[in-house]
Amino acid sequence: MASPKPRPIGDNEKITINLGVVDLGQIDLLVQEGFYSNRTDLIRTAIRNQLAAHGDVLRHTVARRTLVMGLQDYGRRELEAARDAGQRLRIQALGLVRIADDVTPELAQEAIESISVLGVLQASHKVKAALAGRIH
Repeated sequence: MASPKPRPIGDNEKITINLGVVDLGQIDLLVQEGFYSNRTDLIRTAIRNQLAAHGDVLRHTVARRTLVMGLQDYGRRELEAARDAGQRLRIQALGLVRIADDVTPELAQEAIESISVLGVLQASHKVKAALAGRIH
């Protein structure tokens, strides 16, 4: 089975939420009145507003937990270099972590001690299975 191709950074993650009928009706009313182009536009705006309102907490927590924000890519060369240097990586990220298709499950086990991703981890099913006990 071929590994899934990594999605471009610009791709969105799909989530599902349950809303009460009154909330949904109010959203639809705001859309009809032209405040938002569609339901998704309102929901994205609301989420961004909440993230902005909690921006200081997020920044302090990222710094305290030594999370790397954004995209982290790990390929065979990076993991071999860590392994050969006798290091095991503790990957902590907020955003997207991609482990390239050229990384074998064995190399991932040898080079990665733990992975904690608040966001999305993209890796082959075999690599994810090999690291299952190390993904938090």
